[in-house]
Amino acid sequence: MTPANPAPTAPLAVPPVHDAADAPDYVRELEQAADYLPDDQRAQLRRAWAVGAAAHVGQTRKSGEPYITHPVAVAKVLADQGLDVETLIAAILHDTIEDTPLTYDGLVSEFGETVAELVDGVTKLDKIQFRDRQEAAAESFRKMLLAMSRDLRVILIKLADRLHNMRTLGAQSMEARHRIARETLEIYAPIAQRLGMNLIKAELQDLGFRALHPWRHAVIEKRLRTQPVVRRESLVQIEAQLAQRLAKEKLAHRLVSRVKSPWSIYTKMRAEHKTFAQVMDVFGFRIVVRTVPDCYHALGVVHAAYKPLDSRFRDFIAIPKANGYQSLHTVLFGPYGSPIEVQIRTEEMDLIAERGIAAHWSYKHGGDGPNSAQSRAHSWIANLVESQRATGSSLEFLENVKVDLFPDEVYLFTPKGDIMALPRNSTALDFAYAVHTDVGNRAVAARVDGRLVPLRTKLASGQRVEIITAKSSTPKPQWLEFVVSGKARTSIRQQLKQLEHEDAVQLGHRMLDRALEALGISLDRVPAVRMDAYLNEFRYPRLEALLADIALGNRMPQQVAMALAREAPGKPLREPGSGMLPMSQDKILITGAERGVISFANCCLPIPGDEIMGYHTAGKGIVVHRLDCPNVADYRKSPDRWVPIGWDRQVAGDFAAALRIEVDNRPGSLAQVAAAIAEAESNIDRVEYLERDANIAVMRFAIEVSDRRHLADVMRRVRRLNVVLGVQRI
Repeated sequence: MTPANPAPTAPLAVPPVHDAADAPDYVRELEQAADYLPDDQRAQLRRAWAVGAAAHVGQTRKSGEPYITHPVAVAKVLADQGLDVETLIAAILHDTIEDTPLTYDGLVSEFGETVAELVDGVTKLDKIQFRDRQEAAAESFRKMLLAMSRDLRVILIKLADRLHNMRTLGAQSMEARHRIARETLEIYAPIAQRLGMNLIKAELQDLGFRALHPWRHAVIEKRLRTQPVVRRESLVQIEAQLAQRLAKEKLAHRLVSRVKSPWSIYTKMRAEHKTFAQVMDVFGFRIVVRTVPDCYHALGVVHAAYKPLDSRFRDFIAIPKANGYQSLHTVLFGPYGSPIEVQIRTEEMDLIAERGIAAHWSYKHGGDGPNSAQSRAHSWIANLVESQRATGSSLEFLENVKVDLFPDEVYLFTPKGDIMALPRNSTALDFAYAVHTDVGNRAVAARVDGRLVPLRTKLASGQRVEIITAKSSTPKPQWLEFVVSGKARTSIRQQLKQLEHEDAVQLGHRMLDRALEALGISLDRVPAVRMDAYLNEFRYPRLEALLADIALGNRMPQQVAMALAREAPGKPLREPGSGMLPMSQDKILITGAERGVISFANCCLPIPGDEIMGYHTAGKGIVVHRLDCPNVADYRKSPDRWVPIGWDRQVAGDFAAALRIEVDNRPGSLAQVAAAIAEAESNIDRVEYLERDANIAVMRFAIEVSDRRHLADVMRRVRRLNVVLGVQRI
């Protein structure tokens, strides 16, 4: 939080280290929280406070307190999480580079490179200016991820900073409280959750809920405090029973009852449309034991005490969540008719569940494997950073990662037995992109548990998935309709843009070549100086951008050709406003697969084999019409926009066509026609009635065919039907 009155820039006099007696209470509280650090490191904390206090001298918070109390409180939040000394020092100094005379180099000389980089990373998150609040949320989130990718401790400091600001939100105006609370619930709490930091997440959610909906929070909190006596007695009875059974098995354990937070109750009431009583009708316990085998032993004990509810058991030890969380979850049928939720985990798992990636710095045993919170967090962030580099818009990026921030995951196995976590409703194509972007781009089908399935198939936990690829395969625009993961969506969009650009460059090259040939010159013979001058005048970074613009109809090839072929080098380049060029009659051959630059007119639906002509349209590229299209006469008024085109020898794919079919209006007629079209291996996109009376029905079938021969075959099969009175192409 930026101080209310930033200090003037002046050279900083670094003060001497204070004695213990000189330190105010808030510093002594920090040192007490950091008592796990050795004495020399605690002395460094005292030194950091002295430097920070001198740097922030004269600055106050909105509450009137000295500003230095805020960064020290942030450091205490992190000390409670067991963070290393460099993170705590950086937290104390996290606002110094931005708001005080202290510089990056000064921090390096005083506390080292790492501390300076952490402070700089936190500072950069707050420095960007935005056009509107929506963009600010998206762009600041993007910056946060970049900072996280460099050093995860930057985001830990930012989360602690936000937590202390939420604890002291009372000094802000009502509007500011609501804005900060909403941002906390939408961005910061989900990040804490995704990094496995449940303690910080829970407090951020509770404080955000209280600030955003104070009355609702107060009502739920009061109901929690005044639970019926019967419920409290039930909890005690169940706890005693479980403790007795575990003790008999000589299992060293810690048993604690769990209470739902007001925010979790509120969100569950809203999401599931339940009353308060229905949501609270659940008892919760956590059993913490020493080893993984003890977890499974304890599971057997609780299942012997109370019957488990079928299908409610989850093993997050064998298959951890994406943020490193591990536990056994089971739901038991209690003695009072209420379900009992039980979590069973080791001390290390409990620490990681509470602190997430922060536990890495305080728990030194076995935290570096592929399933550790630290490595999983790094992997998640690396994927998001890769995604943000490929995404043009900050808002599009934020939309993509919302899926990843609120994961309801399915767990899948690769052919080698590795576990992959994907969002709920993920398809085989999402899995392909999760394996690698290249695998996704080349995917054609998948094998799920050995069975061949299409890429749009939704996956369920526990399935073994293998992706089948082909070198010739490329992403299709339709893929965006069924993928759900942010990485897949971003990768497909990026690849489609790249393919469209390549096609546009290729087509633009052919169109400019044609126009230059009509002037007796070729692109290779245009002097480099003249080409560079033209590109500079119209602000094209390179030739490919000009060629793509020609294909998209934003530049007329004849006009570009005239400018490039002109032989008066002394005159400034300017496009001629009038004057027609002779046109080369060589046709540009198309395959129909030119993405983004060739489209087929809906008025006449041309297919391979038809005589065709192209109309150059700004922003759309070439729109293909049949020569017998009724609209051709109007388009002939702009001959400079007509492009002679024809079909290439290699044309593949399905093309839209339409048939007008007249049938006897009797039951089963439509089914017979549809069956005949299907037998000709054509897909029906749409059917509509054009006319209908008691005896005759006229229908329009929108179908897909490969060429004129295929269309003729479809029409022949339909004509053979007794119910059909007439067939014609529209």
